[in-house]
Amino acid sequence: MRLCADVGGSFIDIAAFDDDARIVWRRKTPTPVTDWAAFVAVFADAVQAVSCDRVGVATAGLVDPLTEIVTSANIPCIDGRRLAHDLGSAIGLPVRVVNDADAFVLAEATLGVGQGHDRVFGIILGTGVGGGLVERGRIVSGTGGIGGEWGHGQVIHASPLARHAMPVFACGCGRRGCLDTIGSARGLERLHHFLHGVDADSIAITQGADAGNVRAAATVGWFCDLIGGPIAMLLHAVSATIVPVGGGLANATGLIAALDARVRANLLIPVTTPVVMAGRLGDEAGLIGAFVAGG
Repeated sequence: MRLCADVGGSFIDIAAFDDDARIVWRRKTPTPVTDWAAFVAVFADAVQAVSCDRVGVATAGLVDPLTEIVTSANIPCIDGRRLAHDLGSAIGLPVRVVNDADAFVLAEATLGVGQGHDRVFGIILGTGVGGGLVERGRIVSGTGGIGGEWGHGQVIHASPLARHAMPVFACGCGRRGCLDTIGSARGLERLHHFLHGVDADSIAITQGADAGNVRAAATVGWFCDLIGGPIAMLLHAVSATIVPVGGGLANATGLIAALDARVRANLLIPVTTPVVMAGRLGDEAGLIGAFVAGG
């Protein structure tokens, strides 16, 4: 039996898997973001509830593959820790920790829409933009654990003659004009306000576009134009052939279909089947990815 957890800024989703990768026990607990002892207690209580021999953790934040140090702005009690070592020592079991976006992509590559593809580049379009690359069942983590993090680095620049013609927004990373500022659910909302001067949430915008609202459709179309090209360039660069999508915008079927069309229009080699697809595994993807990563 293996215990696996998907650790986010709001909740820790923790489950026990049998040897056939089936969930046999599951619990969701608010994340004690500032209290390390309480964080450990969530896992210790789960270990008491089920008999397990190891633990897999998918967590928000970067996981350095060399030092095992986690960088997590949203969960201060694990920020800067060698989480696998510290948690393992506290509960007396071996622990493997991976980034939550990497876990999502690994799960979809193994048991989801990416099955049968050698290279899978998955993206998260939620509160922010994230991603991960999996090659033949292995996470490509990169230096400092930033492999697949395609949301940062300035790609949108203001014109020297018409500075307000492009949506150059400040990014949480300290830069301006990152894809994270326009490619997330919050980014879709920023684009809508930039175009129309109207505030609306991402659900209202995507549902409006599906219903034929002209303003909402314009926003969704521009969103897909702005990130469709970069996704195609990434696919060319890493030779990935499928893009599972997670995060809140994965539920917007019209937007995902439009984004897939934009990406395929930008590919050098024509593709007739969908490339950008909503993930299949839903809220179990992080747990499954933590399980698969544990070997």
